[in-house]
Amino acid sequence: MSQDLFAYQGEQQRHRLAPLADRMRPRNLEEFEGQNGILANGRLLRRAIKADRVGNLILHGPPGVGKTTLARIIAGHTRAHFSSLNAVLAGVKDLRLEVDAARQRLERHGLRSILFIDEVHRFNSAQQDALLPWVENGTFTLIGATTENPYFEVNKALVSRSRLFRLLPLEPEDLHQLLKRALTDEERGYGSRSVRIDGDAAAHLVDVANGDARSLLNALELAVESSEADPTGSIQIDLAIAEESIQQRAVLYDKHGDAHYDTTSAFIKSLRGSDADAALFWLARMVEAGENPRFIFRRMLIAAGEDVGLADPQAIVVVEACAAAFERVGLPEGLYPLAQAAIYLAGTDKSNSVLGFFDALKTVRAASRQDVPSHLRDANRDGEAFGDGVGYRYPHAYAEHWVEQQYLPSALQGEVFWQPGTLGWEGQRRDCMAERRAAQLAAAAELAIEQPLLLSSGPDSPALERWIQRQLGQAGERLHRLRQRLWADIPWRRNDRVLVLGSHSLLWALDPVREALEGGVTVVCEADDDRARINAQLELLEPERRPHLITSTAELAAEQRFDWIGGRLGSADLVSFDWQQLASMLDLHGESHSGLRLLVSNAQAGPAGVLSKQTPGLMELESLVEQEQQWLQTLQPQTEALEAAGWILQSTRWQETIVLAGGKTLVERWLQNGSQYRWMLGEQSPNSLSMLRRLLEQHGELGLGLPLQHLLISGSRPAT
Repeated sequence: MSQDLFAYQGEQQRHRLAPLADRMRPRNLEEFEGQNGILANGRLLRRAIKADRVGNLILHGPPGVGKTTLARIIAGHTRAHFSSLNAVLAGVKDLRLEVDAARQRLERHGLRSILFIDEVHRFNSAQQDALLPWVENGTFTLIGATTENPYFEVNKALVSRSRLFRLLPLEPEDLHQLLKRALTDEERGYGSRSVRIDGDAAAHLVDVANGDARSLLNALELAVESSEADPTGSIQIDLAIAEESIQQRAVLYDKHGDAHYDTTSAFIKSLRGSDADAALFWLARMVEAGENPRFIFRRMLIAAGEDVGLADPQAIVVVEACAAAFERVGLPEGLYPLAQAAIYLAGTDKSNSVLGFFDALKTVRAASRQDVPSHLRDANRDGEAFGDGVGYRYPHAYAEHWVEQQYLPSALQGEVFWQPGTLGWEGQRRDCMAERRAAQLAAAAELAIEQPLLLSSGPDSPALERWIQRQLGQAGERLHRLRQRLWADIPWRRNDRVLVLGSHSLLWALDPVREALEGGVTVVCEADDDRARINAQLELLEPERRPHLITSTAELAAEQRFDWIGGRLGSADLVSFDWQQLASMLDLHGESHSGLRLLVSNAQAGPAGVLSKQTPGLMELESLVEQEQQWLQTLQPQTEALEAAGWILQSTRWQETIVLAGGKTLVERWLQNGSQYRWMLGEQSPNSLSMLRRLLEQHGELGLGLPLQHLLISGSRPAT
């Protein structure tokens, strides 16, 4: 009996000596301030508490927002037995005692039990697992409180069996209400004493408390208890006393918790968003909370690669230099290079184009054929036996130290992993990269257009296709020169409307696309394969710069007009090209000031014609040469139709020789039954065909020079 009396007196003594924050804990929902999002009238949690139907709960939020207080209010409302543990002090033994007691109450008296565990995230995984069976079978209802994110710090099985409620920092009006209650409550606060607080002092306490009720009440208690009363017995709290009582705002920051990750995320996203002010704020928050500057530098080095990248290659150099300077200088002066690195990253150009590496990584994991092209293989070991390294072109031996050749595996030719942005260093190189990629993607198609007799349809032969790709290595630089000559000296305007004819790749439209930014470019492409190739190249351009792709000029609207009409026509185009139809189209869709630019590239001889000149007197080739010339004659440009329509034309001609290797594989491509060249020759004697085959095979890798003539046609309307 005396023991109970002493315990009661001890409890009363502890209550009198308890801090103000503990004495002022709300005793019911009506006294609870804030958290209207979950406790306002009609809200689920409020209804559940009043109905005594609270299930398993996990309350999470920063310190001083009412988690433990809310659990005590639930204890005061429930008819179930309420007990509590603190995870910092309790262990599995304590849990077993609570479980046994809860089971006995349920079995003997039918009484439910609620177990409140404060700081539940402090339990390790094994301790949290020990709760699962009893939560699962309803031996007790669990209410957990934590300052950490339960999705990271609490057992997933417990989370899935509980309803989560997030408590937010208290609003200023809520803190003012708590302050007022503490000053007027005679039983638990300072209502029995004469305490007055200035408005600016109250505002300072509320502001620096930063949503933490405990911090606010602790500061008020320190201000009151440390201040002397005036002669009338009144205590006056002014701004100076308030500032001394709560000198520094509490920075909510746990290096291993939500605040750490959230603040770091805000810092990185501010750098990415080029907001230097926000970046400095979040940087200062991390520094003030004691974050390791080395961790911050590591994050900035990552941002320099991920978010700045090649828009400013110096960014990673600057951050690394600032990190080295910090190591040499130390704190506090080391904050200068720390802030300098953050401001530089926030202020510089941004690009995430280096993420193309991860696209390449996905392709590596998914692609089945990843053989190294033979001309890229190491020739030092078995080059003579297997031909490894044969055909490789040394880029430094070519103009601008670049030559078009295949570097990707054949199955991946045309894949694009790095797409440079428009800003900074990579923006300056964007157009050059686009031109070179267009040349690589266009080379096969353009050679087919120039030499239709060579690349006619034939049997599938991977070896031949690899050989052809090696031959195309000389095409890149040559096509660039032709493209430059096609559009040379045109006085482009930004609002020019351009129609590009005979397109088998995007190469010939690059200049209009770059120059006519506002007028627009329309590209005519008839073949399905070519359209697929061009669409792939269009992915390299921004949507607003992509030209309009059509299959024929018949798709043009009647009212559509163009300032420039041009393009490149190869031998394959000339087979079915209608010059009269071109003249009619120009009349329909041209303006009085419209200009015309056409580059016509026409083969001048076939293999039989070239071989007969190299070896005069071969009677077996005469019929083949005659047939070749008759066919090639039908491909000559018919510009008379344009002149008859009133166009003033100027022409420039020049010749070029394309050297193509011979060999058995290419002979089969030319002379197999069903090939276009064989169809063009018609009925020929076996002796003539055998002679042609033998001569071609003899040339082997030495090459056969096929003559090509270029005709640049420039046209304009007569002045009126």
